[in-house]
Amino acid sequence: MLALEIKEQGRSPKNGLARLSGATGPLIGLLALCVFLSLGTDTFLSVRNGLNILDQITVLGIMSVGMTFVILIGGIDLSVGSVLALSMMIMGWTANIAGLPMGVAILFALLGSAFCGLLVGLLVTAFRVPAFIATLAMMSAARGVANMITDGQQIVGFPDWFMMLAIDRHFGVLTATVFLMLAVLLVAWLFLKYRPEGRMLYAVGGNPEVARLAGINVPLVTIGVYVVCALLAGLAGIVLAARLDSVQPSSGFGYELDTIAAVVIGGTSLSGGAGGIGGTLIGVLIIGVLRNGLNLLNVSPFLQQVIIGVVIVLAVGVETLRRKRA
Repeated sequence: MLALEIKEQGRSPKNGLARLSGATGPLIGLLALCVFLSLGTDTFLSVRNGLNILDQITVLGIMSVGMTFVILIGGIDLSVGSVLALSMMIMGWTANIAGLPMGVAILFALLGSAFCGLLVGLLVTAFRVPAFIATLAMMSAARGVANMITDGQQIVGFPDWFMMLAIDRHFGVLTATVFLMLAVLLVAWLFLKYRPEGRMLYAVGGNPEVARLAGINVPLVTIGVYVVCALLAGLAGIVLAARLDSVQPSSGFGYELDTIAAVVIGGTSLSGGAGGIGGTLIGVLIIGVLRNGLNLLNVSPFLQQVIIGVVIVLAVGVETLRRKRA
């Protein structure tokens, strides 16, 4: 019944790595970008640079999974960058100031970020606050609390094993943080492709009223999606802390825009109901490769922002034309 309702809207839930659908264009764009940078620089195609790109996209990759879920149901989350910072500060304060074990500190950080998602979900469902406003409020509140924890000061120095998660390359190839990102992407892809709960996201994003009539608890699904998005933002904050060996309340500024950009570039529709993790992975790689390549070409950071903005506009324009032709 549920699968039939989704198919009637022309939005099949089978959106995976094997079936890229709307992500075919971004994939071609990624390949073209790689060819251009390979010709324009001597170091882009090196193994070392490729591994560096993977290390650099871990935070964005983890956050983009949660944002994919949110956009699939037709929502938006502007608070992920602030939730990331709050998670980092909770972990840093709990471990270095309160003196609790690092594992407990990580658990508290994840619980704190999940609580932020729960509050957003309740605002959107129970109080009918538009997602844009609810997450904008959480963006400000979470950032404020992150600053209050240490009065705006950073916390440095964590156990060696924690820092090595982002440094030590297992089998001489990938770090533990990259493995974590790949695991999150894989689990999310399997969830959307094979689980009925994953297909519910497409139904809610396609038409909430039809989803409700099909027996889906739309408010519960919405709350769950925002909790998962915030939880993954908190997990990304822990990964970033491992990379930096420090935490500071100013972390995560602008990450929400990068995350949304990666999801949209990957072909997920901003109106909900269409897209998938395969496309998001391509979108994350496009942003990572683009930034890495522009740095290798010594392009000004300010011009990089302009170029990435143009890429986002083009991606949205292509997605809009594709939807009109469908």
